[in-house]
Amino acid sequence: MTRALFTHLAKDLRIEWRSKEAVNSMLFFALLVVVLFSLAFDPRGAFSRDIAGGVLCVATMFASVSALNQAWAREIRHQVLDAQRMAPTPGADMFLAKVLANFLFVTIVQIVLAPVFVVMYNLHILGEAWKLLLVLPLGTWALVANGTFFAALSIRSRNRELLLPLILFPIFIPALLAMVQATGAILTGDSDPTLWIKMLLGYDIVFTTASLLLFDVVLHAE
Repeated sequence: MTRALFTHLAKDLRIEWRSKEAVNSMLFFALLVVVLFSLAFDPRGAFSRDIAGGVLCVATMFASVSALNQAWAREIRHQVLDAQRMAPTPGADMFLAKVLANFLFVTIVQIVLAPVFVVMYNLHILGEAWKLLLVLPLGTWALVANGTFFAALSIRSRNRELLLPLILFPIFIPALLAMVQATGAILTGDSDPTLWIKMLLGYDIVFTTASLLLFDVVLHAE
């Protein structure tokens, strides 16, 4: 970690620690989605394991959009982003700091949501539960890396709250599919999720590298 990356990361964590804005909004929205799906479907027996992976991934995806928008909206206030653009440091440092901060926030929400999710859907994991420790972080990284990049791309738009989901969700579909299939395979124990985990890893590498290479262009765009 470079000094600039650490400085940006510490700033974002300190702001969130004081406001709790991103974590609270994500947690409320994710809990709402989980509860609504549990009321819409019968969360008992094998059917709960079939839909649980999709519900968890979709809840995380929709909940994270608000935090991704807030991450850059804070930088617009008082021309902070303009000052950062003039700093003699690579934009990749700021991008990685934002991704790491958002990854931490979404992970906290997932940890809090996990026991509620297990109880609401009466889950008993039939596959190798430890593989969830690979699937969820890889899927979360794919979401926040792309989301942070596209949130920066749309930050100067008047309709950025609407524009971000329109750009992000289609790009995230392959990772969402892999995340849902891998989670479902682990919960039901019907198949091996290794192929989907490899797909998530490859997706993360490709899109994180592309975002790092292109972020300076986005940061300095007028």
